[in-house]
Amino acid sequence: MNNNQNAVLSLDQGTTSSRAILFSPEGQALFTAQQEFAQHYPANGWVEHEPQAIWDSCVAVCREALQFAADNDISVVSMAIVNQRETTVVWNRKTGVPIYNAIVWQDRRTADRCQQLAEHAIDIHQRTGLRLDPYFSATKISWILDHVDGARQLAAQGELAFGTIDSFLISQLTSGHIHATDTTNASRTNLFNIKTMNWDPHLCELFDVPMSLLPEVKQSADDYGVTDPAILGQAIPIGAVVGDQQAALIGQGGLTQGDAKVTFGTGCFALVNTGQLCLASKNNLLSTVAYSVAGTTHYAVEGAVFIAGAAVQWLRDELGILTHAAQSEAIASSVNDDHGIVLVPAFTGLGAPHWQPDARGAAFGLTRDTGSAEIIRATLESVCFQTVDLLDAMAMDGIQTRQIKVDGGMVANNWLCQFLSDIAAVPVMRPRVMETTALGGAGLAMLQQGLIEDLSTLTTLNQIDRNYQPVMADEVRTYKRKHWNAAVQATLHMTQLTR
Repeated sequence: MNNNQNAVLSLDQGTTSSRAILFSPEGQALFTAQQEFAQHYPANGWVEHEPQAIWDSCVAVCREALQFAADNDISVVSMAIVNQRETTVVWNRKTGVPIYNAIVWQDRRTADRCQQLAEHAIDIHQRTGLRLDPYFSATKISWILDHVDGARQLAAQGELAFGTIDSFLISQLTSGHIHATDTTNASRTNLFNIKTMNWDPHLCELFDVPMSLLPEVKQSADDYGVTDPAILGQAIPIGAVVGDQQAALIGQGGLTQGDAKVTFGTGCFALVNTGQLCLASKNNLLSTVAYSVAGTTHYAVEGAVFIAGAAVQWLRDELGILTHAAQSEAIASSVNDDHGIVLVPAFTGLGAPHWQPDARGAAFGLTRDTGSAEIIRATLESVCFQTVDLLDAMAMDGIQTRQIKVDGGMVANNWLCQFLSDIAAVPVMRPRVMETTALGGAGLAMLQQGLIEDLSTLTTLNQIDRNYQPVMADEVRTYKRKHWNAAVQATLHMTQLTR
């Protein structure tokens, strides 16, 4: 290890775990610490996290990384926060204590409220670039205020604060001195106007969210204060905050109009950089802020799938047919192509391009000899099918995908990457540094700290490690996609019948 080396600490707070990664200015991951935390499902379609559990996991991994830095004469000069988006926390400004569990982005409890607001859907989309859906933060905030005794009164008195996970962590790390978020996270709330780049009073009134709850909105690379030394043992400038999917786009070097990436984490998210043009999708995709630096905002079009890695976690934790997610690669490879099973993992509804929060999972083609191996393979296939649905929607918006840059925990699975290339009929590129989410946040912090001159440096820091080429016959691809589409339509039909 080099003596007196500088590094940036990237805190990647995800849906199922928190990770702290130390990056050198050359983009090398020097150390990684990770800690999972519990998922809570209080009712059908509800998903919650304990904010204290998130906080404890973040402190633990950061301290572990900082101890490594101290032991190896590494100077941590800045910190980035990268976070699961839309997940909503409301806390008491004086005590810093949340008044309710964090309502996770996957949560569907406010579907009825969204239905009540349906006549405003077009206006909401025009202002925010988003859909009217429980996925986003606005209806979650209102639900907490309506269901926690005294919350509305405390909010009216200015005693409560709202934040997505980044804001909550900033507040905790600075001992309550900073209440802020960045443009990428603000753009995922349904309360932020991505054309004026400000909180929208009309939307706040519509969703019944007092503006006094809202954090200050800063750029993605900006001054977010300094960590309280009593928490992490030292004062570290927080120089970057960015939503996880936008961070992955940056970490993949997706800085030019037309650059695209797909991240496979708990969910699956495809983003295409549209430059300084806020492109309105006509095919149920989202317009969102990609990042903002040096006074300039860059936009993206996004397609979001709610269940990807979460489906493999379901195989492991609920069905018990996997011990480790990594086993799925060999098992999928052992199953014949003609297994005939189609799984639609709509466990918390269907995201883009269908936007059906009431949809639920379904399996088709089961026979007496269907076993765990077929279910595992169909689950992996479903992640790829959902991804291609997003690419099709982008194509209808005039965005043609000539290759797919992928990242996230699932892309360590070679079988999955090859099947994705086959079913999408385009090359799939996997980067050398697969921790692109954390790297993207670190890159912004490096820019803010002056360790790099331009974000384009990240393109050279993260080269392609493996290139998967499509080999599937056209007729096989057509057959498989036909069956997938039929299964999705049947699932949507069942949704209509059960309403």
